[in-house]
Amino acid sequence: MPGLIHGLDPEVIRRNLERVRERAGSEVEILAATKYVPEEEMGALRAAGVALVGENRLQDMERKQGRWGDAFEWDFIGNLQSRKVKDVLPRVRLIHSVATDSALRQLERHGSPDTRVLVEVNVAGEGSKGGVAPGELAGFIARCPVTVSGLMTMPPFTEDPARSRPYFARLAELAAEHGLTVLSMGTSQDWEVALEEGATLLRLGTTLYAP
Repeated sequence: MPGLIHGLDPEVIRRNLERVRERAGSEVEILAATKYVPEEEMGALRAAGVALVGENRLQDMERKQGRWGDAFEWDFIGNLQSRKVKDVLPRVRLIHSVATDSALRQLERHGSPDTRVLVEVNVAGEGSKGGVAPGELAGFIARCPVTVSGLMTMPPFTEDPARSRPYFARLAELAAEHGLTVLSMGTSQDWEVALEEGATLLRLGTTLYAP
């Protein structure tokens, strides 16, 4: 995969993790996004004290879990194809990207009373992105056959983190309206703004890995 990160330094990751933790506080979860972390580099994350990782693709997760499965808690943070729901579910504690009725049907077939998910919301209404429209969220949550713990969003890409603020604020409003407590929002480009708007789970890559 192009863009893979090599030569990760556990001490750099540890310092970066501590810096984010100091800013975020102990109640906010920090997830290391490992889409671009090769299997052989996962040990650096473990040595640095990373506890929670997020994968975008089932096949990458399967390969990494074959070697590092017990070293981390695992979330699925990528685009969720309904046909892969049954294979993703037993491998993760949380799916961040439930957004289609076809995925709901698979959750009904393969989920359990312990299954928790996040609903992805397309707050900005971008046609190129997945996610449930805010106006359709209530009905979608009502149709979900497993426990919805919270919401996730990806705001439009921007070089200015402040431009993400209204999208994060809107997601927090939607979560409050529906009595949901988990807000998965904020990546390396805008995590500090996400924190200010109530994020409870940050999905970080470069912020953790870069010197």
